[in-house]
Amino acid sequence: METLITILREVRDPRDVNARHDCASMLFLALMAMLCGAKNCVDIADFCAANEKDLAEIVDLPHGAPSHDSFSRLFRLLDPEETAKAFASFAKALRAALGLGPTPKVLAVDGKRLRRGYESGRAFMPPLMISVFDTQTRLSLAARASADGNEVKATLEALKALDLKGCVVTADALHCHPAMAEGVRAQGGDYMLKLKKNNAPLYDCAEKAFAKADAANKTAFSETRETGHGRFERRRVSVVAAPKDANMPGLAKFARIESARGKSEATAKAHVSYAALSQKLTPQKAMALVREHWGVENNLHWPLDVVFDEDDARARKNHAPQNLAFIRRMALDILNAHPDKRSISRKMKLAAWSKEFFFELFAHMR
Repeated sequence: METLITILREVRDPRDVNARHDCASMLFLALMAMLCGAKNCVDIADFCAANEKDLAEIVDLPHGAPSHDSFSRLFRLLDPEETAKAFASFAKALRAALGLGPTPKVLAVDGKRLRRGYESGRAFMPPLMISVFDTQTRLSLAARASADGNEVKATLEALKALDLKGCVVTADALHCHPAMAEGVRAQGGDYMLKLKKNNAPLYDCAEKAFAKADAANKTAFSETRETGHGRFERRRVSVVAAPKDANMPGLAKFARIESARGKSEATAKAHVSYAALSQKLTPQKAMALVREHWGVENNLHWPLDVVFDEDDARARKNHAPQNLAFIRRMALDILNAHPDKRSISRKMKLAAWSKEFFFELFAHMR
């Protein structure tokens, strides 16, 4: 806990000098409340009021438990850049405490809209959060709020703070352009970027490369077949060398992902997509990367929406949606880091019901 509070003390307090409650203490209280199931500032304030005596033993509360207006005002005024720095320091400290290296093998990058966090009259553009996710440990390494909705720009800024040597960055087709590839390669990393027709020249180049390889019967591939729960799924990943004239820094190979899903093999509908690779990967390794990329959806975005109700969060004013999103991601990382095999929602309930288990959640950050 001391490590986490020290990190939060680095966040610059945007309020006037006459603020009654300490900024770092309030951020820590919000995190504790979300670990126990709080969804918004009202829940956070209720949690603090109900547990004021116990919380006062952890942080100083000279003026009692903060109200929901105090929490709401702090999150509205707090600069998301400050919160992003605190989140990055938290992620680094958590990985060090768990004995993990600073750089994972596969980093999945994806953006997520805070669906109901839009300001009045701007329902067409809710706030955007960028997440950089370690697919193997299920922990976030960085997160960033995009003020202008530019996902690529925000992603490149988030990646600049990381050491990408020996790491493969995976992302969807929005990121498949020279600037992203150059940014990743400049930091010593490799990439696998989904390729669609929004990058028409490179997409045509991939189609021609595979057509030539297919005609010569020289297409290497890896295939998997799965059945269960009334569904059949086949996935085949092929790789070919990229032409030298392809306009993408560091491009080495193209991957073709052929998938078919349906109730049976006979009724399965086929879908074909492509990816740009900076490594000369085998079809088996390319297949593994394709599957691992979906970890950012299944293990980050899904629990944020289903367990933390992020898509239904009604905080809208100023920077409140983005700052609360950072606290949710910190809480999710702490819950994921605990070795207990219970689900995230069960851990949250147990943290609220058992003081012993609650303190166990922080034991990994010593």
